[in-house]
Amino acid sequence: MDPWHAPWGNGRHETRAEAAAEARTPEPERQPEQEPQPGPEGPGSPDLPAAAEPQPSAQAHSPSSPAPAAASRTAPTHRHSAHSPWHVAREAAAGAVDGPLEAAAVALGPEALGRVLAGALTALTDLPSFDTSAMDGWAVSGPGPWRVTAPSSLAPAATAGILAGQAPARPLPDGHAIRIATGARIPPGASAVLRSEHGETVQAADGGVLLSAPGGAPPGQDIRPRGQECRNGDQLLPPGTPVTPAVLGLAAAAGYDELWTYRRPVVEILVLGDELLHSGLPHEGRIRDALGPMLAPWLHALGAETIGPRHLADDEGVLYEAIASSTADVVITTGGTAAGPVDHVHPALHRLGAELLVDGVQVRPGHPMLLARLDPADGSTPRGRSAKRAARSARSPRTPRHLVGLPGNPLAAVSGLLTLAEPLLGTLSGRMRPEPRRVRLADGVHGHPHDTRLVPVACRTDEKGGVVASPLHFNGPAMLRGIAAADALAVIPPGGAAEGEPAALLGLPWSPAATNPYLATTPDTGATGGRA
Repeated sequence: MDPWHAPWGNGRHETRAEAAAEARTPEPERQPEQEPQPGPEGPGSPDLPAAAEPQPSAQAHSPSSPAPAAASRTAPTHRHSAHSPWHVAREAAAGAVDGPLEAAAVALGPEALGRVLAGALTALTDLPSFDTSAMDGWAVSGPGPWRVTAPSSLAPAATAGILAGQAPARPLPDGHAIRIATGARIPPGASAVLRSEHGETVQAADGGVLLSAPGGAPPGQDIRPRGQECRNGDQLLPPGTPVTPAVLGLAAAAGYDELWTYRRPVVEILVLGDELLHSGLPHEGRIRDALGPMLAPWLHALGAETIGPRHLADDEGVLYEAIASSTADVVITTGGTAAGPVDHVHPALHRLGAELLVDGVQVRPGHPMLLARLDPADGSTPRGRSAKRAARSARSPRTPRHLVGLPGNPLAAVSGLLTLAEPLLGTLSGRMRPEPRRVRLADGVHGHPHDTRLVPVACRTDEKGGVVASPLHFNGPAMLRGIAAADALAVIPPGGAAEGEPAALLGLPWSPAATNPYLATTPDTGATGGRA
């Protein structure tokens, strides 16, 4: 049982190579069962002689005969039995490439956002790099009361006390105090910081000022010691961490001017369909394109750069040219993956000599989805415009182009996006892949007899303080109302799931970390490692 369908994720974890091989190998076509033929004793009579054992066909392949052509090189057939199990398809997508794209140094700033660290982020200095004051108040030396010292006696340029950015030139004598601001460097000899609101000052007989504190000032109070957050060389974040605004801030504090990150995958979006409108209300049998506006932001949230969406007519030649001329790492098409009269994805891929890695998935909605390698691993020569593009391209063989074919129905397309595109882009971008997170279902969910179901759920807190996932209505293949209100998609195994049963969740890029396994990953920040 796979970890997505296992009750607590302790099932067998297949290797990427195993999953890819299983996804590419179609199951034998099921032969229709033969109805018993009536005989003298009636249907299925036990007195009838047993059927003769079938003899090998003259077309059967002997060990010495040539192996049949790969399924990916022939016109695809559309048999449910050849569809890949859902978890196998996901693993095949994650393992379709050997690893992330090339890495490069990127300056701290917006260009680095969404990329993934290609090496561990290690501290280039102690943080803080010197003892600093955690509060506004007085730096004091020894037990009180203390004589308040003029700032200029320690730092000649200081007039209102020691401020952030100023370095005291002389130590603070025992029994003395000096004004200090939050973030300022603690002068040598100071033992604590007394907050402004905790100190009392009185005029001394000699005209000086005395500071006292009813509660005292224990050694180390309100001082951030050097190296409190990290020491030089400590690992702050592991490879595979997405670069967020907080990561940029941490990197800057740790002494970085640029980050070593993997290149973001480039995805070209091709939206197919003569029936699609791009503005206004549906009319005369035509409908609004819901996928074009949705896919690019979704892919950006997954760390990709996008081209398009480009809207193409239902024409095989147009689709072939668009795929052949694309220089993106991944091409995503919407619609046209089934076997209808205007479904041209399979014929176009066949003309290109593409290798089908996944051709249909046992999942609802979205079972006609597919994944193809556009640059064949066997070194076969692409044809036509694809050959010209391959000759122009300087792309490494280690990162071949791929195509993810999404169904045309909106929620079915989301299913394909999460099943095939997200794992593929995760490997290309170098993102870590955590174990699936499981949450108890607030209600039972009907299952498909043979296929996995992906059902939008909203997560809430139950009366005991635990998190439960409530299945949402409007979860049909053409509906987006459910997913728009969802926190995640619950993975429902064949046969369904009962109320209270834990279900694995597919997190959405914008959902809270509590329900999103990809955002909830907590790296081991205590280990040490080499520099990025």
